[in-house]
Amino acid sequence: MFRLTAAVFCAAATLLAADDDLDSQMKSVIGAYAIVQQNAADPVTSEQAFYQGAIPGLLRRLDPHSVFFDPGQFEQLKRMESATQKGFGSVVSLLPGRVIVLETLPGTPSAKAGLAPGDEIVAINGYAINRLDLDQLTELLTESRQQQAQLEVRRPGSSGIKHLVLTPEEMQSPSVERTFFVGAGIGYIRVASFDEKTSGQLKEAIEKLGGDRLAGLVLDLRNNPGGLLTAALETCSLFLQPGSKIVTVRGRNVPETSEVVPSIATPYGFKLAILINEKTASASEIVSGAIEDHDRGTIIGQASFGKGLVQSVFPLSEGTGLALTTALYYTPSGRSIQKPLDAARFELAAATAHPNAQKEFHTDKGRVVTGGGGIQPDMVVYPPAANRLRAVLDASGSFTNFATEYLRHNKVIGDFEVTPQIMDEFRVFLSERDIQPGIAEWSVEREFVLNRLKTEIFNQAFGVEKGDEVEAQRDPVILKALDVLGG
Repeated sequence: MFRLTAAVFCAAATLLAADDDLDSQMKSVIGAYAIVQQNAADPVTSEQAFYQGAIPGLLRRLDPHSVFFDPGQFEQLKRMESATQKGFGSVVSLLPGRVIVLETLPGTPSAKAGLAPGDEIVAINGYAINRLDLDQLTELLTESRQQQAQLEVRRPGSSGIKHLVLTPEEMQSPSVERTFFVGAGIGYIRVASFDEKTSGQLKEAIEKLGGDRLAGLVLDLRNNPGGLLTAALETCSLFLQPGSKIVTVRGRNVPETSEVVPSIATPYGFKLAILINEKTASASEIVSGAIEDHDRGTIIGQASFGKGLVQSVFPLSEGTGLALTTALYYTPSGRSIQKPLDAARFELAAATAHPNAQKEFHTDKGRVVTGGGGIQPDMVVYPPAANRLRAVLDASGSFTNFATEYLRHNKVIGDFEVTPQIMDEFRVFLSERDIQPGIAEWSVEREFVLNRLKTEIFNQAFGVEKGDEVEAQRDPVILKALDVLGG
């Protein structure tokens, strides 16, 4: 019944777009609705016909990002815009069928309840973890943060199950997640998203590292989905000269406007490398594109996602709303950030968000940069390729489990290193779990295993930020950035 309704009104929406006679086509829509309402095998409400059929059908022919919100969805959207995220204040490692606690932040519900690094959460609100895949686990953890949660926890070395009750509290997760040194005078900062506090947190992190005394900075925007345009503009103003163009907005019914660095900006002058990948999107691409076009820094990694659409939200009658694509973002050199949309894949009337007619553009210094959607890095560097041994070790949680066992019997300090004896202990640990890599395979992967062991031990002993510092030592994208910056 629902499919029939949607099909009828998708067809009506197509007719509406093809004919300028709006009144005539609206009569066709109303006539079709009347027939469906009177003759459909099952009753059809106006909400089904229009909120779930006609209007979504019309928007689906435009692009995959323009959406209609019914009254409940629109109210939820408005609440989300002003809401503060709730959580328990813990960092966990998600494995197939397992959740291991890596860190609990001081003063948070997790710490107050007695949750500790190495604890394994075996059930949440009655749902057994070992029966869930990763997607189901992620969804369960997300839902559990909305209300009081009942946890069943197994502590290392204990056969019993602890029952904990956690009440979520408002959490202010900083968008600037990591700040540390990766080389002599070279800092590393990871920005996870762009919100109203990002530029202030970023400036504070830079000053913590030494400010203008830095020899260089690695700014990691990998997996950053974007956020507020204002945050991207303020971030660019930390690095680009006053008056520099940051981004241009163009749309059919939107006046063309360009955003520039304010005249009062006092940007940093150290060398800069920005890391991106296929999940770098939106505001992150605005920052990366502006830095690249003005030759202010080197972009390293993989081509970005290519989301350069301007979304405007329009309130409608009856408490409904509409998010509509009204314009596109362009980098200072004129490149469209938006990747072309596949008309067939998204069931569009025509391919929208076309790339630029020209393929090559030029930076301030005349370097050629390519268009076509997304930001193309100056230096392409891929993450390490997966192989059989790495996949088995990760899927089995061997590194996390060994680290938990090791810390039960050993105290580590800041200058801890993984010794040959610890590597031998890890091989015995693997063998007891029927994981027995060959000598050649073990030799090839020895440095990887050593680094991962140290990372997981630091995660649980000192917190995940210290673990990230260790992991950075084997990250090929960060290592390339160090080469570029002279670190």
